[in-house]
Amino acid sequence: MKEIDLNRIQEIFVTSATDIGLKILAAIALWVIGRWLIGVALSVIRKGVEQQKLDPTILRYVGSVVSVTLNILLVVGILGYFGIQTTSFAALIATAGVAIGAAWAGLLSNFAAGVFVIVLRPFKVGDFITAGGVTGTVREIGLFSSIIYTPDNIATMIGNTKILGDTIQNFSHSPYRRVDLKCQLSSAADQNAAMALLREKIAAIPNVLQDPAVEVNILECNVVGPVLAVRPYCSNNDYWQVYFESNRVMSDALAAGFPAPMASQNMIVKQT
Repeated sequence: MKEIDLNRIQEIFVTSATDIGLKILAAIALWVIGRWLIGVALSVIRKGVEQQKLDPTILRYVGSVVSVTLNILLVVGILGYFGIQTTSFAALIATAGVAIGAAWAGLLSNFAAGVFVIVLRPFKVGDFITAGGVTGTVREIGLFSSIIYTPDNIATMIGNTKILGDTIQNFSHSPYRRVDLKCQLSSAADQNAAMALLREKIAAIPNVLQDPAVEVNILECNVVGPVLAVRPYCSNNDYWQVYFESNRVMSDALAAGFPAPMASQNMIVKQT
């Protein structure tokens, strides 16, 4: 009798293990095939949207929405294949606790902010902006966060809620921008001659715009002498080239013919 029971138990175990193993293999196959089909669908949608010549920002956002939606449906389908009631599973997640609820609230907030960024269009992919305390070029506007590459080529991901809730500066919105520089003069220097010389030399720098013209004026005075505000204008793509070239030109132009700015102090010694 005991031998019969052991054989029966062994048969049930083998049958169950085989059934579970087949289901796991089928789930893996469904995942692989599903991911491949999602990739094909995204490729078709991407080509269709590109033919409409839509903005790259909208293109990437639509791709993100479709990708996330299809992956969720794939996971739900696999869970249903295993016999898991997805409605009960969703209810379990909804009541998992305050921490999960707060996390989802943050995700939904970032998602809603991303939608407003797309609708209001304060910037688009490729713009050079300052948002959420980060300055750089926008590479991607995602469902929940956006990616900004800083000038030193560091990818920085910022939540869309923080971007929309903070001040946004879009340097690419206008066709040109101003380069703000300072130049220290000696109190013994001819300030009018120095300003005229800098206007001429900096205006000759490649990619400096003639309209608006280069501005050179006295910004302030200190113990060394007057401080000049030097402000050439250029296109956004030429900003750093004009910035560094202007500094070089100021140094070279004033080195010949103008006294070097030096701080000096007069000391009076009284003997008693």
